[in-house]
Amino acid sequence: MAEKKNYYEVLGVSKNATQDEIKSAYRKLAKQYHPDFHPGDKEAAEKFKEVNEANAVLSDEQKRKQYDYELEHPNMGGFGGAGGFSGFSDGGFGGFEDILSSMFGGGFGGSARQSRPSRGADIEQTVRLSFLDAIKGCTKEISYYRNEPCRSCAGTGARGGTEYTKCSRCGGTGRVKFQQDTLFGRTIQVGACPDCGGTGRKITEKCPDCKGKGYKRVETRFTVNIPAGVDKDSSLRKRGYGQAAPNGGEPGDLYIYFQIEPHRLLRREDRDLFVTVPISYETAVCGGKIQVPGIDDTIEYTIPEGTPSGTRFCIRGKGVKTVNGTGNLYVTVEIEVPKKLTRDQQKKLADFEDSVPLRSYDKMSGFANTVSALYGKKIEKQ
Repeated sequence: MAEKKNYYEVLGVSKNATQDEIKSAYRKLAKQYHPDFHPGDKEAAEKFKEVNEANAVLSDEQKRKQYDYELEHPNMGGFGGAGGFSGFSDGGFGGFEDILSSMFGGGFGGSARQSRPSRGADIEQTVRLSFLDAIKGCTKEISYYRNEPCRSCAGTGARGGTEYTKCSRCGGTGRVKFQQDTLFGRTIQVGACPDCGGTGRKITEKCPDCKGKGYKRVETRFTVNIPAGVDKDSSLRKRGYGQAAPNGGEPGDLYIYFQIEPHRLLRREDRDLFVTVPISYETAVCGGKIQVPGIDDTIEYTIPEGTPSGTRFCIRGKGVKTVNGTGNLYVTVEIEVPKKLTRDQQKKLADFEDSVPLRSYDKMSGFANTVSALYGKKIEKQ
């Protein structure tokens, strides 16, 4: 029996990884090996297929339980019937099957239960947005390749969607039982029928359009409305726009994530905006009006006299507007110190400083008093 593929190693996560860790690892690898970035690279395409296969199992709690059990008991064989199991009919084992189902949280359905078609893999796309497009909203055209359900056969792979018969081995349920004699006695498992792959049917004539696969590789294009206020952690979900599922199952979804370009002046944190504005020494001392960059235009704001460098002001309601409310605009002012003054200008500045008593400066005055108390030295302005 071939060694069972370790899906945890495929995604590069531990066996105890959380669903968030599995999703994060899958997203990273799916982007790395996506066929759109490696056209004609068979190795990358195979790796992409392997990554999707691993995610399809580990992201589903029920499938993961079954897979973990198989991984821990390699000699028991898989649910597909390998590893020394012998197949037999469904009759007479309903009670033990129910015990297995209760032990492993489902997945060992009753003999009359139809096997559910598996779901298609999800697809992730990243859309680049300008800073203002993310704040104000916009429309973007999305283009990508995916396996789309074949319309000619409704995803069944059979001509006209009807040219198939019920599988004789599983009676159309898609599931059979297997038994094995072990040191602990005879064990029984229920798994996918190896003859029909768990579909419950056999194709008698393949669909000529998809050659029996049930899907076709196509380019998908559509325009998506991106709402105002999306951020780097936001995402949009488009149901049914992921990969087609085998055997006519439900297609996966498309997840759209955003890469937002930075603004030249503004910085964003959730709904709030932040900006640093340089002001003159005169404005800081005497106060005055300044122009603050906003989303659509500048905002006039009055700075009070005696404003220290690094002071932050809040302009309420001028941040990002979202469905959860509107943020604020926070303005930090920095005093711009003039350079390359003429000798005459330097003298006037010195005369000005001499005319202002030390007690007019809060921080310098407090500093001078502290030095005097600690060191017994009196200092003037410095």
